[in-house]
Amino acid sequence: MERSSAAVTSTTRDVEAGPTPRRSGAEDGMSETGSTDAAPEAPLTTPVPVPVPAPAGPAQPEPPVPARTDDATAHAWAALGGDPALLDRVSLVRRPRLLPSRLPVLELARSTVAVCSLAAAELASVRAHGTGGTGETGGTSGADGEGPEAADVPSVRVDDGAVATAFVSERQLRVDGREPANFAPLSRFWRTADGWLRTHANYPHHRARLLTALGLQDGAEEATAETTERATEAALAERVAAVLAERKAVEVETEVYAAGGLAVAVRTPHDWARHPQGAALTRQPLLSAKRLDRAPVLPFAAPCATSGDGAQGPSGRPLDGVRVLDLTRVIAGPVASRTLALLGANVLRIDAPQLPERRDAHADSGFGKRSALLDLSDRAGQATFEELLSSAHVVLTGYRPGALDRFGLAPESLADRRPGLVVGQLSAWGAHGPWHRRRGFDSLVQAASGIAAVEAGPDGAPGVLPAQALDHGSGYLLAAAVLRSLTEQRRGASGSRVVRLALARTASWLLGDAAHTSGTGSGTGSGAEAAGTHGPAHDPSPWLSECSGPLGRLRYALSPVGYEGGPADWSRPPGEPGTDAPAWH
Repeated sequence: MERSSAAVTSTTRDVEAGPTPRRSGAEDGMSETGSTDAAPEAPLTTPVPVPVPAPAGPAQPEPPVPARTDDATAHAWAALGGDPALLDRVSLVRRPRLLPSRLPVLELARSTVAVCSLAAAELASVRAHGTGGTGETGGTSGADGEGPEAADVPSVRVDDGAVATAFVSERQLRVDGREPANFAPLSRFWRTADGWLRTHANYPHHRARLLTALGLQDGAEEATAETTERATEAALAERVAAVLAERKAVEVETEVYAAGGLAVAVRTPHDWARHPQGAALTRQPLLSAKRLDRAPVLPFAAPCATSGDGAQGPSGRPLDGVRVLDLTRVIAGPVASRTLALLGANVLRIDAPQLPERRDAHADSGFGKRSALLDLSDRAGQATFEELLSSAHVVLTGYRPGALDRFGLAPESLADRRPGLVVGQLSAWGAHGPWHRRRGFDSLVQAASGIAAVEAGPDGAPGVLPAQALDHGSGYLLAAAVLRSLTEQRRGASGSRVVRLALARTASWLLGDAAHTSGTGSGTGSGAEAAGTHGPAHDPSPWLSECSGPLGRLRYALSPVGYEGGPADWSRPPGEPGTDAPAWH
């Protein structure tokens, strides 16, 4: 059944921000409810006074924001079916002016990390107090479906500094001192005859389809020894701009989609609310969870001995013994599987040989995982996948709804072959509405949903969020939903499950009341207008680390997810993408 998305009054505590040492852990907890009806959307934040700018002079330490109810965390926890009593295990370290935006980006980021951490802490408590990983219940986690006592769940401490750093992890990444490029030259906003258009062309096949739809030749083929790649790309961008300046945005959106490319017209929140896809999304919950059968609980590996602080085993990882097949790409899905790997899961990422992941993207999201190539279109690849599935506990997919069904990867088909499985599905536009079969990325969803219009600059040009918050936030919510599903199974609610999230639904949550304004939208968020732009810049160094591995010397953002006694870092750096054997180790 689908979980209720009704808001719950939060008892989350606020902690005064102070000097923060490098993380050594954090805290968590969770439970289950359900409803097939989506409750009214709760706004992510309540209005806060605009602070008076400090007088000129040396930068002063940030004062803590006055304590207020954290409705966003309570709302997300309710959407996950969590026991509201466990929210008392969460404390927040608030740091103003991080992730500045007209919309409540920091609130979204904080809440998704908080519920993911709480879900991890709850599963750690369930495993430590009698569920042992075999599916048999006992202790405080009996078959009557009651969860662990709140006092048994490790405490969770969420620091805004860690959250803000992790939500831009792809920008914090350095590979042998080099800063990766996250967007290709043709992935940007373009002025059209009647407005603006956003394109996405980071992958070669998407770039080729975009140019085909516009009737242009790829400038890369024209490069010579006398012309640099940058100059060639600049010349091509000028040609694209000239073509688009004569065209209408929605017209180009339709033609590029028909060619298999990626482009969306920039809309206001008001326009999106009236669009059939936007209207379909408003009728859906923040996330949905469905129990497919009553199959027995799949056993984990032999449980580790618990330590004195209640953490799971010598590693302190609640997902020890859990096997995850990761069929996701880019940011949102890999953030989810990266988080599950942090918590001890054995994660094997699978990519098609003809669609390898970009090396820099893998360097950011591949921590704790192994990566293999597998062609599901041939019999050998299918046989290998079936062998992997036969001992998996979780399968994550990040493609358009239905796109993988021909390979036998529909949730119902997977559950038939592996009863007790948890399937996590993530998409751009959701499983309902006329766009449910379309490809999409965070930047495109921002443009279509009205976020880019809300964040527009003084000249009217569309803007962007300070992070790819739809990706990261949805990723942490997906990880939380998987953790909650595993917890519920071990509390007596057995059965295969499918959980679904969409970037566009997360966008609707972020927009909140802004979607119902006269067309421009104006949030009361955590940044630019709501919290001012004065004060010292954010120093991410306490939440960064370094390691050496197959990809070189990496500087990376630590995970913001954790709980008291839990893991602080991944067990292994990312390897070369696609070079591991498609087998469990």
